[in-house]
Amino acid sequence: MASIPPPGASPHRAASPEVGPDAPDPAGLRRSYQTGRLETDQLAATWVEQFARWFADATTPGAGIPEANATIFATASGDGRPSARTVLLKDFDQRGFVIYTNYTSRKGQEAAENPFGSLVFPWYALERQVVAIGTVERVSRVETERYFASRPRGSQLGAWVSHQSQIIESRDVLAAREAELAARWPAGTPVPTPPFWGGLRLMPDTVEFWQGRTNRLHDRLRYRRASAADRWIVERLSP
Repeated sequence: MASIPPPGASPHRAASPEVGPDAPDPAGLRRSYQTGRLETDQLAATWVEQFARWFADATTPGAGIPEANATIFATASGDGRPSARTVLLKDFDQRGFVIYTNYTSRKGQEAAENPFGSLVFPWYALERQVVAIGTVERVSRVETERYFASRPRGSQLGAWVSHQSQIIESRDVLAAREAELAARWPAGTPVPTPPFWGGLRLMPDTVEFWQGRTNRLHDRLRYRRASAADRWIVERLSP
């Protein structure tokens, strides 16, 4: 005879000594999306105009999104092993989306080995997401230096301090390196742009706008590059 799970326990997840009794069952967490809808006639003429509209909505006070420019950036190594992380969008235009990083980091190296990637903007409070897929290239040094000059001094020093993605013994390594560099470039002294640091631009071939709907029948409208002449078409995808 099958055992009956205790009150509050998951009826469909086997008991596991690794999962404590107070851990919530993810399969039982459900939410009905009812905030909005997305129809073709609501879309802007271009993906960048549509993204600008939704980005403005996401950055509106009261939207409930603390960092609207936070985006999940996925890359893959030369042999196809994927990795993903949250980064911050710093610019966008008709050419694509720009983030900044240490080029020796995992994402920087993967973008060089395998120049394809994806960005996901998860705007949960609005029941929306944007997914862009395309090729990745480094931005010009002029753009990188212009952006670096706009960063707070602490962030400028931080770009020099961290050998991103490398193993370190402790946080003391970072503190010592920060103190050393702060002495090298004291307050009032310009901090130069590190030669190993700069921008990556994802140049999309597709940009999908996703709006949550009831019964998981979501709206998915995708701009897709149809030719090298930069002609785009709009397609509705099944949820």
